[in-house]
Amino acid sequence: MLDKPTLTAMRWDKDGLIPAIAQDANTGKVLMMAYMNAQSLRRTLETGQAVFWSRSRGELWRKGATSGNTQRVIEIRIDCDADALLLLVEPAGPACHTNAETCFFRSLSDFAAAPERL
Repeated sequence: MLDKPTLTAMRWDKDGLIPAIAQDANTGKVLMMAYMNAQSLRRTLETGQAVFWSRSRGELWRKGATSGNTQRVIEIRIDCDADALLLLVEPAGPACHTNAETCFFRSLSDFAAAPERL
């Protein structure tokens, strides 16, 4: 389980959040980035399903709760600075709300025609 020393050692941002990257455990493809707080991390560990914190809704968000595109968590890794998580997952469907397999389907060069976006 997630003990208090582990939670304290993690470098949460001022809002108590930490970035969490979901990566397909089988293909290595980066699927998405979301945020987790201590409660969503605990829920993820308890259920084995990816649970994030929705900054826009201010509530826990289980990936795939409405779409069915869940992510079964195989392993969670923490980076060397303890300020980001990597979730190795087995996805059941596309990760992106656009129905793309990954949220990272565009290149920065796609924005070259509209530099004001940067």
